[in-house]
Amino acid sequence: MKSYPISIKPFGERAVLVEWPSEVKESILADILDFMEAFKALKIPGWEMSVAYNSLTMVYNNDHLDFEETQKMILDCHAEQAKSTSSRVQHLWTIPVCYDLEFGIDIQEVSKTLNLSVEELIQQHTSHQYVVYGIGFLPGFMYLGGLPKSLEIPRRSEPRLQVAKGSVGLAGKQTGIYPQESPGGWNIIGNCPVPLFNPSLKEPCFVKVGDKIQFHKISKAEYELHKIEAEVGIYKPEKVVLHA
Repeated sequence: MKSYPISIKPFGERAVLVEWPSEVKESILADILDFMEAFKALKIPGWEMSVAYNSLTMVYNNDHLDFEETQKMILDCHAEQAKSTSSRVQHLWTIPVCYDLEFGIDIQEVSKTLNLSVEELIQQHTSHQYVVYGIGFLPGFMYLGGLPKSLEIPRRSEPRLQVAKGSVGLAGKQTGIYPQESPGGWNIIGNCPVPLFNPSLKEPCFVKVGDKIQFHKISKAEYELHKIEAEVGIYKPEKVVLHA
């Protein structure tokens, strides 16, 4: 796996920001995640890390940190990581989506704007695998890269005050799922009946940064069935193990 150059900046008294090249690339994300695994293997207590696209925020909870000492530790770890083979495992998750007009409230307008039929839009949206580049904005909200250029569309000019839980949307070069009801400006093309975030679980979000997502079209009847299965705790999302 290719290793990229990094830069390290102070980020307050207890944190540093580690930055990789300013590009949205799966190989850069893989390098960040491999570094995280290597750093965790050092078993230094007190550190928390949060990844997004091409950066990693590292927070030290035990005390104020010495920047020069921390910088050297990070650079050394990154250099050692580059010499080793990655053992990180990623998953490909198949996520069900119902694209009925009841849920895809913008799908006809989006299809018209993109000069596609609704069927062509759905086919393209479900035929690609999307990389999870970050989880944030809302707990469990996945920023998914890899959207085909033919589906790129600007955010809505006027955001909605209320977007339904499970709504699947398009915005710019990304697609994503609203894990809970919230305001939002993405173009809504469907809905996922499966909860993506459950704070009562040890791992509230079953999907991890670096995993991949592929959407699967389902009917309204299948949507209702999966929703009931999820509510009673028997729905198991489909996954395939991928080696990085």
